[in-house]
Amino acid sequence: MSLEDSVRLIVEELLKGLEKEQNQSSNSASPLANTPIIDECQITDLAEIDLQRYLQVPNPVNKELYEEMKLSTPARIGVWRSGPRPLTDTLLRFRADHAVAQDSVLGEVPEDFPAKYSMVSIQTLCQSKDEYLTRPDLGRKLDEENIEILKKGCPKGAMVQIIVSDGLSSKAVEANIPNLLPALTQGLEGMGVKLGTTIFVRHGRVAVMDTIGEELKPEVAVILIGERPGLGTAESMSAYMGYNPRLGMVESERTVISNIHKGGTPAAEAGAHLASLIKKILDVKASGVKLE
Repeated sequence: MSLEDSVRLIVEELLKGLEKEQNQSSNSASPLANTPIIDECQITDLAEIDLQRYLQVPNPVNKELYEEMKLSTPARIGVWRSGPRPLTDTLLRFRADHAVAQDSVLGEVPEDFPAKYSMVSIQTLCQSKDEYLTRPDLGRKLDEENIEILKKGCPKGAMVQIIVSDGLSSKAVEANIPNLLPALTQGLEGMGVKLGTTIFVRHGRVAVMDTIGEELKPEVAVILIGERPGLGTAESMSAYMGYNPRLGMVESERTVISNIHKGGTPAAEAGAHLASLIKKILDVKASGVKLE
């Protein structure tokens, strides 16, 4: 059985378990699962409307093409206007989605979240979200107290060190980690990969993986971090991987998988793909541009 087949079987079993749990906790499907095409603006709650199925242009010349275009992209196309201005519902939805994006950037991952997944929790030199946003350099560094937490709670020399960080989207962590982390860890363990204790970094930037790598000396480090939110989604996550992570590591040495969210690459599927990719990095002993 090939490596890809082995990982696929592991993830399929995981997905079956997750599906069973979801069915037990909810007897109804998502309200948007079979949302019909909407022709008229009869809306009581803007958040209930799937924008890809909301046709706002009155009497389109080619309705079939219009529908096809809307369904092909989450971008805001064909939203129509009132004179030179956007329609009221278009403007309100824009402001609502912008507010969600702001909440995701400024929000915090709950204090008890790391403990749910047995993570060692640390914080960078950033003491607040405001400082995190204005001082990116501090989001890459740890003080002596947090380095000591790492040394006490995490073994050195693991084959793979998994790191989770809020980054620029707290919502991405809460939305994706419950499915992504089990798929990733089970995939790697199924291939005989020795994992370090998973670390959660509050107010972290991508390069904090270099600081952690310098202390713990894993063969490969991967950081799962919230992406900057947009109006399409505030729950997108990226995974940055690096072979021999260390201080002074350059960006071209990192391999990245982005757009991990329910509208992009689903979390569980991303976890399986990451497991295969990390195994390849271990085998080749290279990441980034050197991997290819």
